[in-house]
Amino acid sequence: MTARGWALALALANPVAHADARTDYMLNCQGCHADDGRGSPGHVPDLRNELGLLLRVPGGREYLVQVPGSRNAAIDDAALAAVLNWMLPTFSPATLPNDFLPYSASEVARLRREPFDDVAAERTRLLEAIGHP
Repeated sequence: MTARGWALALALANPVAHADARTDYMLNCQGCHADDGRGSPGHVPDLRNELGLLLRVPGGREYLVQVPGSRNAAIDDAALAAVLNWMLPTFSPATLPNDFLPYSASEVARLRREPFDDVAAERTRLLEAIGHP
């Protein structure tokens, strides 16, 4: 099985963890990104079919944790890792890299302590790197 296959299997294998991650998404992310990840054009990024692409460029994996909505979410590091690991195969399965490794609580903790200065500039850089218009 590929790494992507394992990641998908792990994300969906534990129904309790899956439900908790979905609930944490609903409580911490859905208000801006909507229930299906569509966001609000021009205001809130669309998560659909883009998250996996971000994992393919330098800094993209870090960005998903360090973006203010993730970094400042009122959930602990393990819960944020679970939310990200749920979001990726849910909203961006076709673009998820084959070598994707799920986020761990320790990785999330480390990245949350390393914010970047200019969120908009970092997002622009990443979108250019993935060839997004």
